[in-house]
Amino acid sequence: MSDEASASAEAEPEETEPELAEDKPQKPLNMSPGAVKLRSWLNKSLRIQMFDGRVLVGVFLCTDRDANVILGSCTEYLPAEDTDGTIEEPRMLGLVMVPGKHIQTVSIDQNQYNSEDLCTPLTKDISPEDVT
Repeated sequence: MSDEASASAEAEPEETEPELAEDKPQKPLNMSPGAVKLRSWLNKSLRIQMFDGRVLVGVFLCTDRDANVILGSCTEYLPAEDTDGTIEEPRMLGLVMVPGKHIQTVSIDQNQYNSEDLCTPLTKDISPEDVT
């Protein structure tokens, strides 16, 4: 390879300047009560009751104007058919999209541990005798 070819191969590519975010107008943040409530539910465990009797429990990731909901780490609970419906059988689904037209109720799942409780330090030292 000649010296000219190696010199051109080693030359740095021209850098183009990225578009500045200042050029684009920023969308105003929706501060309606409903939007604020939905933002407070992000990354929290939701329990969704569907019209067909199924219950989905998962982490609320997003929604849209049609009330479709995306849940992460979702588990589906089906009412048992041979009993009075009090025992549910769990099934791991993972990432799911729930169509809004199938949603009957949405609530915060109170069965999950509160992440704030797990992060708070102990206020006193615990001895091995206290654990038993």
